Amino acid sequence: MAKCVMPFRPLTIAVLTVSDSRGPDEDSSGDYLCSALTTAGHQLAERALLPNDMYRLRAVVSAWIASPSIEVVLVNGGTGFYEHNRTPEALGVLFDRPIEGFGELFRQLSFAELGSASLQSRALAGLANHTAIFCLPGSTGACRLGWEQLIAPQLDASTRPCNLVGHLVRKEAL
Repeated sequence: MAKCVMPFRPLTIAVLTVSDSRGPDEDSSGDYLCSALTTAGHQLAERALLPNDMYRLRAVVSAWIASPSIEVVLVNGGTGFYEHNRTPEALGVLFDRPIEGFGELFRQLSFAELGSASLQSRALAGLANHTAIFCLPGSTGACRLGWEQLIAPQLDASTRPCNLVGHLVRKEAL
């Protein structure tokens, strides 16, 4: 019996850059993620750049989670070990279910480039209201690694043996 392969389905994705020092003209990581997701066939829904302010991060991402048109949120920045980096604390509480393997695999892949410094990465991901949220470090290299090795394949319905696309369907959409 042949296995049913699902066709690619474009998703609507929001991109958030968290930085106290970068402005829109210096946001190479946000630029990379926007370019990569559209090149893959997805649609950019919204894009924002915010400082490391836990409550502003929660407010923007909460609005995106509540929006029926946004299926994925890509966050870059604010995941490091420095005290002012608050992305995990701001967004982890919003998850209905964490995607534990994302952070683990991201650090494993980063180890090849960064060595033991990779243990300071607090990359994380989770599902909230049938919206996938991926929180990456702010460097363009880290965003490229996370997108190419982990995120892009999971946002493709044809990826086997499983992917996240089926988890992004909201009951009201059925």
